[in-house]
Amino acid sequence: MEFCPTCGMLLRYEMPHMGRPSRFYCPTCPYVCELNSKNPLKRKKHLVKKEIEPVFTLEDMRKGGGAETEATCPHCNFGRATYQQLQIRSADEPATTFYFCLNEKCGKMWRED
Repeated sequence: MEFCPTCGMLLRYEMPHMGRPSRFYCPTCPYVCELNSKNPLKRKKHLVKKEIEPVFTLEDMRKGGGAETEATCPHCNFGRATYQQLQIRSADEPATTFYFCLNEKCGKMWRED
């Protein structure tokens, strides 16, 4: 697979026609790459794994990243917590609620599916 260096679109392959060599062309912009002995068809490119950026962190929750509610912490039985709801499963499943205990001595996080 080759991608357009201009716009990033997947390039399409066009067979040789009436003396014109085979080529890759971009369907969205005017980029064309003719294939000949100077342009090798095989290229190796090592993929680099991107770092996953967290949606929210414990620090976000500690700094008030979620709304406050009356929820009992399963670790210390404190009655206040912040929470955030995220859709981590398929769309037809309910959202998962993440809680962070507001007790300064506890500070545990738990979730309800």
